[in-house]
Amino acid sequence: MQDKPQNKGLTVNLVAIANHQLEKRKLKSFNELVQYLSDAHGRTALLGMLRGIEREALRIDESGYLATDSHPETLGSALMHSRITTDYSEALLEFITPVNNNVEQLLNGLTETHAFSVRHLHGQRLWPVSMPCYVKDEKQIPVARYGSSNTGMMKTLYRKGLTYRYGALMQIISGVHFNFSVSQELWQSLYELSDKQLSYDDFISESYFGLIRNYRRLVWVLPYLFGASPALCSSFIKDQKTDLKFEKTGHGTLYLPYATSLRMSDLGYTNKEQEELNISYNSLPEYLAGVNAAIKMPSANFANIGVKVDGEYRQLNANVLQIENEFYSPIRAKRVTRSGEKPSEALARAGVEYIEVRALDVNPFSPIGIEATQVRFLDLFLLYCLLTQSPKSEASEEARLSANLKAVVLEGRKPGLELLTANGSRSLKSWLEELFDALQPLAVLLDGEVTDYQVALAHWRKAVEDPNLTLSGQVLQNVINKGQDHGQWVMTLAQQYYQFFVDYPLSSETIAQYQAEASSSLNKQAELEAAQRSVSFDDYLEDYFGAQS
Repeated sequence: MQDKPQNKGLTVNLVAIANHQLEKRKLKSFNELVQYLSDAHGRTALLGMLRGIEREALRIDESGYLATDSHPETLGSALMHSRITTDYSEALLEFITPVNNNVEQLLNGLTETHAFSVRHLHGQRLWPVSMPCYVKDEKQIPVARYGSSNTGMMKTLYRKGLTYRYGALMQIISGVHFNFSVSQELWQSLYELSDKQLSYDDFISESYFGLIRNYRRLVWVLPYLFGASPALCSSFIKDQKTDLKFEKTGHGTLYLPYATSLRMSDLGYTNKEQEELNISYNSLPEYLAGVNAAIKMPSANFANIGVKVDGEYRQLNANVLQIENEFYSPIRAKRVTRSGEKPSEALARAGVEYIEVRALDVNPFSPIGIEATQVRFLDLFLLYCLLTQSPKSEASEEARLSANLKAVVLEGRKPGLELLTANGSRSLKSWLEELFDALQPLAVLLDGEVTDYQVALAHWRKAVEDPNLTLSGQVLQNVINKGQDHGQWVMTLAQQYYQFFVDYPLSSETIAQYQAEASSSLNKQAELEAAQRSVSFDDYLEDYFGAQS
């Protein structure tokens, strides 16, 4: 009997703890989570975001035509350089930033990489939009070359396969990729709110896939705001069949009056062979199973190309995907790979480390293709996708997501445009207004005593009220209202940015660092070529693909 008071106190404590845990787990909505994270520790955890940018840009000569010379050796080895490489073509530069927590430092570093590179292009400029224009002969587009190592030759052969499969012109479309991750402090806070049925690492992976599902539900927001390819040179589609009802301005500019991103349309970076893959984003295991199946899935169309014809390789294999990098998606789950490791193997080994946003056109109004208000909006948008409940996706929803994206890509600025939801249709404008309202408290929390996020949100909210203030709206105002060809307008920008980079102040220390990495990367390539000389390319490929069977 004398123990009862102690038991009662213990019971009360246990009930209090249970109720506290229950209250924590009730924090399911985005607004509740933002409120929960609104103390000093939560704000610090949110601000621990890490970002990286990859910007693609074509080299052009002074007349605007695509460069056909090799990647400049003074920029180092495209295979081994950490910041300056090539994508599909020798002419398609790719600038990569180190991971950074600070927006200004991130963009300043990207600017320095542009400036150093432009000064070593022998007078060539960078094409400052996504869609290419002045290409004399598609057959003259030089596929990227990475040296004589088996690793380098495989990268080149993969691109050669892309040429046979889709044509070279589609492969020189440029974009901006935005890499994003949140802090361990934020993951720890969110994990404490979970039921802890998953391990900590599995919780992180599943949460990133929740982000990805919500991103795919709202991906149309990005081409609406940041799509910058509503017009293109008629030469781009001279050999393509299209049902799009283009209007024409100038001597050779085609455009759709309400389009946002032709880069993301069927004219752009798409792959019809992949439409039947139905790769699931409902969990990491389902995603990996889908990607691995796609890599092994034969394609009758690609088999007609041939793999090795008359002793010369045309593609890596005849499957729907030669390698998993060929899987086109507006967002990817990623982890930094170890030497010799495939992307899916890295994910299977240790889970998702960050996500890569791939739905961004090059911003023609920025010398580096992206600017600070875009980065800060992306921060807010991706945090919203992470902190909002994310139910599993089904086939019926996938059809709606595809239809919404296509509608915004082709006519996103059309007055009164309606998008599809599970409960019928709703206006694009009201949906955007609801999203911006939801992001406002998060912007206030992240800002603290400054206003950077609020300013960015207010800036892009104006584009919700007036579609002419979107990037695509501004492009068409410059082209149509001024009655000039798209290509001529872009060339004017290219010249302005060339001068900007030539005049940009680079310290002697910064220049020396870039020169040192260029030299080091060339040495690393030579060492790799020497190390792999004893293994034939045939054996190398057999070993590479044999490891995934």
